Amino acid sequence: MAGIGKGVGFEDLLPVIADKLGGEGLINELCSGFQLLMDKDKGVITLDSLRSNSALLGLQDLKEDELASMMKEGDLDGDGSLSQMEFCVLMFRLSPELMEESWFWLEQALQHELNN
Repeated sequence: MAGIGKGVGFEDLLPVIADKLGGEGLINELCSGFQLLMDKDKGVITLDSLRSNSALLGLQDLKEDELASMMKEGDLDGDGSLSQMEFCVLMFRLSPELMEESWFWLEQALQHELNN
């Protein structure tokens, strides 16, 4: 079973968040992560902004080539950056191992939503 010994894995948490917030709420929470990672001047996530802000989503241990790989995987239009929609799509496509590193962010977002 996913998450045994490590708590709840992202793949287990996603349906819980969807149940609590609904589909639109889930998308809104995932996409709010975009705001944390984006280059404020350019309005998109660049490799530099991802590198600088990755700790905000618990991804500080990723190596440079892993960050570049994430950018490449998520960059659907090939412009070298991630728009908000590209980022949201990428969040759903990420490997479970990577999401285990950042599931706490989603749990905190859910707690914040429930407490407000």
